[in-house]
Amino acid sequence: MGYKNRSRKKTKNLFRRVIRRTLAKPEELTVSQWAEKYRVLDESSNISGKWSNDVTPYLVGIMDTMNDDYIREVYLCKGSQLGGTEVMINMLMYIIDKTPAPTMIVYPSDDLAKDVSNDRLKPAFRLSPRIKRGFLENSSKELRLKFRTMALYLRGAGSPSKLASKAIKYLFFDEIDKMAGASQKEASPYNLAMERIKTYKAQSKVYACSTPTVSTNYIWQLHDNADEVRHYFVPCPHCGEMIELQWKQIKYVEDEEKKLSPRDRAMTAKYICQECGCVIQDKDKPKMLRLGEWRAVKKRGIGRPKTVGFWINSLYSFFLTWADIAEEFIKDKKDPELLQNFINSWLAEPWEDTKLKTSAELVMERKTDMPEMIVPAWGKLLTGGVDIQEGSLYYTVRAWGNHVTSQNITHGQVLSFADIERIMNLEWEREDGAKMIVNLALIDSGFQPDNTYDFCITNADWAMPCKGASNPMHNHYHISQINKPGSRVDGIKLVMIDGGKYKDNIAARMQRANGPNTGSWMVSRDCDEDYAQQVTAEHKISIRKGNGKVVQEWQQKKSHGDNHYLDAEVYAMAAADILGVRSLHLEPEQTGRSEKPQQEEQAQNENWVQAEPEWIGG
Repeated sequence: MGYKNRSRKKTKNLFRRVIRRTLAKPEELTVSQWAEKYRVLDESSNISGKWSNDVTPYLVGIMDTMNDDYIREVYLCKGSQLGGTEVMINMLMYIIDKTPAPTMIVYPSDDLAKDVSNDRLKPAFRLSPRIKRGFLENSSKELRLKFRTMALYLRGAGSPSKLASKAIKYLFFDEIDKMAGASQKEASPYNLAMERIKTYKAQSKVYACSTPTVSTNYIWQLHDNADEVRHYFVPCPHCGEMIELQWKQIKYVEDEEKKLSPRDRAMTAKYICQECGCVIQDKDKPKMLRLGEWRAVKKRGIGRPKTVGFWINSLYSFFLTWADIAEEFIKDKKDPELLQNFINSWLAEPWEDTKLKTSAELVMERKTDMPEMIVPAWGKLLTGGVDIQEGSLYYTVRAWGNHVTSQNITHGQVLSFADIERIMNLEWEREDGAKMIVNLALIDSGFQPDNTYDFCITNADWAMPCKGASNPMHNHYHISQINKPGSRVDGIKLVMIDGGKYKDNIAARMQRANGPNTGSWMVSRDCDEDYAQQVTAEHKISIRKGNGKVVQEWQQKKSHGDNHYLDAEVYAMAAADILGVRSLHLEPEQTGRSEKPQQEEQAQNENWVQAEPEWIGG
């Protein structure tokens, strides 16, 4: 009798548990919440034990795209030490537990797929009780992991037939940029795998992560062409402004005499806030990361995005200090292969192969012994260039000698045209005591054309407006006239400039050793790093146009910021060309402003007189 009572009691309790589970409200968790509750990391991880979103808070927004029913594809372009693969594992475990369906991960090779299966996936599944109880490990194979409710397929990109068979709902790519491209006989591994999700198209999810290689490869193209591109912004601990962590803001001690080891130099590294100029310490980073947020920096179309691209570099890594990153760059910068790895794996930027290579370090190598504001003894001409931006003007003054040898005399940023007028009218002292003035300065008219034209009319003895040509020109520059009948500016000269040709010249002359008559492009001993960064903020790379034609174009480096001083130097070189700098070695020495031909001067005076009544009336 007692046995029957116990049996009935067990049966009753069993029914209660079944009914309780059946009627209980399903546990509603996002992927990031699920990971924090159920994911356990083993000893091979940087931090073992329970998963914590506080360590890598920037991964939360990526993981939780899995719970957004509208988003179908997610592409993460990342640096090293950031946890892109961990995002994938968390998504996988969530799928197994919450939304089981056929799933595939594509790796660059079968061997890598097997290694990840044995070393990363199986240990992770065993450590989570929620996953372990449904993991049929004994009946699983290295490339086919079985669970009670689904199967997980692992495939190498080199097996086209295996990528083009069974239907799947969830598709993952790990280190997609290391996959081979399409052959002439087969579609690309990416396209073959994407064919697998057609059956589940309305509910499918695709996630791919990788460090980038070149801009034409998978991850950069996929993330950059998504409906929405998101970057991670963090608050500066000093000014509170939301900023992106950028490599150009890390500063460390320069060591021209090579007395310090790479590590010693790197230990001086600090991050300078681009908004307030304050120093951000390594200890500030964890809190900044926790208070950070993903923001859209590029959007296509209207409405909610179906494809989202995330981009983040290694400066955000919880496990790396400013010194770690600076040391890597110092060690790598002189070896192209090592530098490419730094650009790809640390800065999460594509490597642009270019024959015209310039760098801030190369500019610093062009320093002379001459202090700022002093013209070298070989200087025969002074020209200026002014780039106009909203709220400020960037200028440069450069000395020119025989064989197009040149040296930057000064440069800076000012607030008004009045400041430019004062600087360009200064009397400059040459090394031998002779006095010089700026012969000609070209002023950018692209941003504030009317103000620039008025300024150049007022200062016609030394200033001319200029504008960059939208297409390559036959010549380096072309002097045209402004056609505005009835206006004060009608008939004044406008210099059209092929900026690409002048950037070619600057980059080539930057390679030449210092010295008079060498054709070198030099700077004063007081040259600052901001100037050096800006004049090397662009590089010439191969671009494939819409018609399939590949052309070489100058484009801004993704790791750099402003390029205003480069534009100003282009204008200064064009001004020197107009004054005949290429034949300067054939002419007698000259230190003053060149005299205008009498006929040209008379014509300008007539234009001024004709425009005067309108100017007075305005």
